[in-house]
Amino acid sequence: MNLFDMNGPLMYNLGKLANIFLCNVLFCLFSLPLFTIGAALSALFACMQAIWDEDEDDIMAKQFWNAFKQNFRQGTVLWLLCLLTFVFLGIYYFIVVSMTGTVGRVYRVSFFMMCLIFLFGFQYLFPLQARYRNSIKNTLKNAWLLSVAALPWTVLSILLVAGAVYLSFFMNPNGVSLAVFLWGTLGFGIIAYLNSIFFKKAFQMIDPEKLEAVHEAPSEALFIDEEHRIEKSRYGKAPKAKKNGWR
Repeated sequence: MNLFDMNGPLMYNLGKLANIFLCNVLFCLFSLPLFTIGAALSALFACMQAIWDEDEDDIMAKQFWNAFKQNFRQGTVLWLLCLLTFVFLGIYYFIVVSMTGTVGRVYRVSFFMMCLIFLFGFQYLFPLQARYRNSIKNTLKNAWLLSVAALPWTVLSILLVAGAVYLSFFMNPNGVSLAVFLWGTLGFGIIAYLNSIFFKKAFQMIDPEKLEAVHEAPSEALFIDEEHRIEKSRYGKAPKAKKNGWR
């Protein structure tokens, strides 16, 4: 077999890596206004899920742009809610560190628990937004319920992100410039791509059937209500042929 055969495994995986690189760069560019980070995260996860499902477009930039537009309103609102939470936790932290004695220890534990609870749900917010058409309220609810129901995958996802950040910025403080370069070219995309493994496992609690790019979550699945149904692909592509129960 020719190593550089266009249909061979090497070129196939290099093509996926190129798509991850492109999505990573687009994510960084679309996140520059800061308030658009939520929509950019949703688009990034939509594209990474599509790559895992081998449902990516030939023109990945167009797919990212379509997913960004589809998720702009709700993704932005979700991100602004997260920013408000960050501000609250920051203020709470500065209040807590000024406390001493037993009361201070109790409040420090409460701060840690609040951060942990927030982090659990945050892991699923934008992957859910990328995959499902749902109201903001139900996306928030489902993110935290799923984080507990799929606890092992939640923990693995958090450890993956924490490990990547530690290796990049804290293991070698003198290599910050290199770390910034790597995150700006591949880091966010690789982490989102690897995390999609865990999210697909967690989403099986919502979709007992085989996960595909266009599907309908069964009515009996966990955390789903009548609003939690896809009407078109969230990967930024036109819907495929209708399937059983798809509408």
